[in-house]
Amino acid sequence: MKHLRPLTLASLALVAGLFVSCTNGTGSSSGGVAVYRAYDRPAKLPKNPSAVRVKVSLSKQRAYVMEGNEPLLVMPVSVGAPGSTTPPGNFTIFNKEAKHRANTHGYAYQGNKTLKTMLAQKPAGWAFKGTPMPYWCEFKPNFGFHTGWLKHHPCTHGCIRMHENLAPKFFKIVKVGTPVNIAYSQPEDATLGNIPLPPDSGPLPDYDGSMYTGEGYFSQHKTPTFN
Repeated sequence: MKHLRPLTLASLALVAGLFVSCTNGTGSSSGGVAVYRAYDRPAKLPKNPSAVRVKVSLSKQRAYVMEGNEPLLVMPVSVGAPGSTTPPGNFTIFNKEAKHRANTHGYAYQGNKTLKTMLAQKPAGWAFKGTPMPYWCEFKPNFGFHTGWLKHHPCTHGCIRMHENLAPKFFKIVKVGTPVNIAYSQPEDATLGNIPLPPDSGPLPDYDGSMYTGEGYFSQHKTPTFN
């Protein structure tokens, strides 16, 4: 998945918002981060892991992890924005990696400065770490479920983002071979889809850049529990 559109170094230098810091927000937005981080949804472990399937509603931005007719986890997700949509269809999870990083985009860093960038556009002399994509579950080459900031509108470059507290639950429930159906809508939208949502992450201040260049983002979640 591509998180970042290519930018020139000149434009990167001019856009201060690309420097990652959690000190940019106001007190109220910082409080919003606390509410966001506290968000959670109940989950169950399957009796028969081979019977688990995942259904994604693009219009509702919901994922339903089902075992037969029983919901194991119902969660909000963020899907692809117009022009970089999440592919609809029937897929199978074929790769799982708890500490996955992107190869082509991520964070350049030097001293206490951190900059979102493409690897090919990294400033000379800066170190680089790929974008962390915790609890990666790949269902199509370069498309997967992974931890990421959730918004209330489609916003990704095609991948399916999960809340930081729900991604490890999803990762535990599904396995390589779990089928995934992605469609404009799902029958479960009407019966299961009206769940509480976390705050929209758009107005919230980001975590400090060291969260992404180090290992912190891979453990930025509650300890997962199951009913």
